[in-house]
Parts: sequence; C-alpha cells; structure tokens
Amino acid sequence: MPLVSLLFHDVYRRSPSESGFCSPGADRYKLTVAQLASQLDGVAAVRHDRPILATAMVEASPAGTFPFLLTVDDGGVSYHQVIADLLEARGWRGHAFVSTDFIGRPGFLTLEQLRDLDARGHVIGSHSASHPSRFSSCRRDQMLQEWTDSRKVLEDVLGHPVLMASLPGGYYSSTVAEMAAESGLRVLFTSEPVTRIEQCAACTIVGRFAIRAGAAPGFARKLVEPARWTRTEEWASWQIKGLLKPVLGPFYSRLADRVAPLLRS
Repeated sequence: MPLVSLLFHDVYRRSPSESGFCSPGADRYKLTVAQLASQLDGVAAVRHDRPILATAMVEASPAGTFPFLLTVDDGGVSYHQVIADLLEARGWRGHAFVSTDFIGRPGFLTLEQLRDLDARGHVIGSHSASHPSRFSSCRRDQMLQEWTDSRKVLEDVLGHPVLMASLPGGYYSSTVAEMAAESGLRVLFTSEPVTRIEQCAACTIVGRFAIRAGAAPGFARKLVEPARWTRTEEWASWQIKGLLKPVLGPFYSRLADRVAPLLRS
C-alpha cells in the first residue's frame, strides 16, 4: 500500500525570521499562514479521510485509497502558534520533528509547548540534535550521537519513548538509517519524494513530498489525489538534483539561496 507523506516547514505572518532557522536555505521552505491554510484546504477538498499518524502507517484509508500524513520539520515555534490550530480545526494531527539543540531558543518550540502538543495528540519526533547540513557525511559515531542525544532529550521532556525521526538536509544513506535504528528509532522520514515504504535495519524508511515557498495553491491537493503525474514530476526533479549536487558542490546551495527570494516575490 503506497503512502503519501507531505513535508512542511515553518510558517510566518510577516517575516520568515519569526519561526525556525533563519537563512536563505531555510526560507526556501517557509510558507505564509495563508499559503499553508490554502494548501490544507486543497487537501481537505479531495480527501475526506483524516491524515494518519506514523504509528498507523500500514493501515489503508477508507474506500481503499492510499493513506496520507503530514510532517513539519525543524521544531520552529510556528507549529505551536499556528500549525497545530490549523490542523486541529480540521480534526487532523501531524508530526513535529524537532532539532533538540534549539529547543527554547528564539523562534523555536519550548519544553512546555512540546508537552502541550504531545498531550493534544501530535507526534513529536527527532530531527537530530544539531541539524547537520550533510548528515550522510558525518562519521558513524557522530550520526549515532545525533540520534541518541535527540531521542534522550525528547523522552526526558515527554516522559515516553520517542521512536520517530526525520532526516535534516535530505542527505540520506543506509548508514544514516542503520545508526537511527541503533539509537532506538523505528521510523525515519527522508526527503525523497516516493510513496513506497522500505525497511533498513530495524528502521522503516518513508519518503516525503516537500511543499516549498512559491508552490502553486493546489500543489498539496495534487500530491494526495489518485493521479500520479505530480508525484512523478517531483520524483524526476529529485533525481536531477541528486545528479547536480555532487557536480556543483557548494555552488548548488549558493544558486538555490539566490533563487529563494524570487520564489516569495
């Protein structure tokens, strides 16, 4: 059974600096509150079932349709201030993946907000501890420490096991998953736009479709519809980027950073 997982980041009312990481790279993924609401409205218009939580990934949606779920990366404060309310108004819940070194810093979720979101039914998971820009380039012991430290912080805050995580930066390898599994994580979300669910070591690997700044209002709706064309386009674009990144090296990020402001204009 395929699964469509949607990847969001922070939202803002006036400035992208209000929530989460502050950089041109991070801003490429931030939406205004109105833009996020529009994307969610589009999904609700074509899906009458609720998004599932990762704990129920293998369950099919009503009428045999494939399930979908919602994830939000980085741990910005906008999840508590805005996103959770937008989801709950529709009877939905989502996944907040947190880079734990930043908990309580300006623009990021606090300990109290994490506990509140958990009590309201949202899934809190790891987004590593320090958010390395190229996770797959870290040493094995660094990867293990990132996952282990982040899990421990969240479990101490929430008082129960934390088994879910998402990969920062999108740089995945089998070693990344192996170290996640060794740390005790059981579900790892990547940024690869695929609907298949795979297994690596003791970790279930789930791809995601990112909704970025500048996305058309109906983009998320198209991702959760039965037709595959939009999802196929995203997969093809991901493959092309995978070829360009090693060739361009740091120039790829610089080019993307220059394009980011144009997407918000």
